[in-house]
Amino acid sequence: MKRLKQLSKLLLVIAIVFTGCEGQEESLIDDRLENNPPPTETEVSGTQGATDFTKFITIGSSITAGYMDGALYNLGQGNSIAALMAAQLEVAVESDGDTFDGFVQPNINSEAGYNTVVSQPGGVILGRFKLDTNIPGPSPVVNGEAITAYTGPDVHNFGVPGIQVGQLLTPATGGPADPGNPAFNPFYQRFASNPGSSTILGDAIASQPSFFSLWIGNNDVLGYAASGASNPAILTSNSDFDTRINATIGQLMGNTSADGIVANIPPLLGVALFQAVRWNNITLDEATATQLNGGLQGVNDAIQATVDFLGHPQEDADRRFINYSAGNNPILVIDEELEDLGPKFDQLESAQAISPEQRAALVPYEQSRPLTQGELVLISAGAVLGKEADGDASQADTPIGVVIPLGFDLGTGSLSGDQYYLTLAEQQEIEMSRASFNASISAAVDNYSDRLALYDTNAPGGVFLDIFGMSDGVPGIRVSGVDLQPDFSPNGVLSTDGVHPNARGNAIIVNDMLETIENKFGAELPKIEVLNLPSVQICAGDCASQQGGS
Repeated sequence: MKRLKQLSKLLLVIAIVFTGCEGQEESLIDDRLENNPPPTETEVSGTQGATDFTKFITIGSSITAGYMDGALYNLGQGNSIAALMAAQLEVAVESDGDTFDGFVQPNINSEAGYNTVVSQPGGVILGRFKLDTNIPGPSPVVNGEAITAYTGPDVHNFGVPGIQVGQLLTPATGGPADPGNPAFNPFYQRFASNPGSSTILGDAIASQPSFFSLWIGNNDVLGYAASGASNPAILTSNSDFDTRINATIGQLMGNTSADGIVANIPPLLGVALFQAVRWNNITLDEATATQLNGGLQGVNDAIQATVDFLGHPQEDADRRFINYSAGNNPILVIDEELEDLGPKFDQLESAQAISPEQRAALVPYEQSRPLTQGELVLISAGAVLGKEADGDASQADTPIGVVIPLGFDLGTGSLSGDQYYLTLAEQQEIEMSRASFNASISAAVDNYSDRLALYDTNAPGGVFLDIFGMSDGVPGIRVSGVDLQPDFSPNGVLSTDGVHPNARGNAIIVNDMLETIENKFGAELPKIEVLNLPSVQICAGDCASQQGGS
């Protein structure tokens, strides 16, 4: 249980940071009945209009598969965007007197699933996150299960968690499972028609649908953003994305007679993964701020000395100075794009401007600076911020992000700051890629405008801009008289992994997509009663944060 207890401590830090966001603490514990009312039943009907929903399939990544709370598990699959949409389309088919082919998902057959977000400790498999209201924050359950093969009938949901557009097109997605095959995905291998030879797109086409949904491309940019823009290799190039999305849609159009709806990439930087931790998350009282400033004055003096005696630009030095005050203060981070001041600090030592001891103490600050307003901090930083960099828990003298820059390893001197935050320039790069990808999706859909509808997740007045507060400046969306928030509180629309929607979030999105289908094909489709679906599940003694031991 020792490793579980350590994991719980990290989750506790994440939760403390998360609840530091304005207004979050109250929403996390607000699980009143009016925000989770009992289901109601109503008569529903619909029509197919000018299209045919009798054999509906879905193609996409995690959001299509039903992945939520950091795992693919039964409840998530049952409330996937794919399953929720299929149920509404089935009503229209049956109302028209036709026969619906059914909607089979590659059932994971696991109540808890396998958590793909946290590291798996030896001997224990961790499953989906739940909300521990005592923290309050997310914690994985301890009764997770390994991913197993699917042995059921032919599927209609070809959503595979974690994939990019290119993985729809390559048989390597199904295997082999070895380090030399970065395209491999166990969630496709488990239901592939011929693992290692078949492709996701090929299997989908072979099913010969009458109507399909395609939502792919999020991971072509999200993975890069979630790495803190630290791994350019996982950001798909604009040209590759254009080639792959056109090949995908072209093959669907050329090898089936189906109509379909294609979704583009939403404003991903609005999710809790990038919003839960403030850039100025360091809260201090006046006495502590004064003490810190006194201890760090030597750092500021050395930085200024590089300007006064070695010609270093004052503008750059000003970015690096550390000055704390009572209230909220910026997180101190490593910025590997800054000039390494190590050689200049060495020159100061050689000139006897600083002592060898003072020079040694400057090592963590050779490429450090406080964050600035507008920069985004990843939620993964929450597991590190405030932790003692020297491992000495008896005295808070080296808290990470305050005294020791976030991203500096005091033991090894290694740097990894980029993985924890996004600069304004990196955010612009991500948004430019997203805009380019969406332009490619739009153009590909336009090529088959008689058969395809574009679901624009960036449309003014659409649910995404509403949820993230980009339409009216107020985060959250009002549904049936209840305000739902872009977080993983009991009245939130996100699952506890901070990225994927929960069942209610999925329902809100599906209702928006159904309107797009209606407008394009003249259909009439019933809408989902959003509040009849579950929001967040609470830990009940089964979470890692609730385990004892040492």
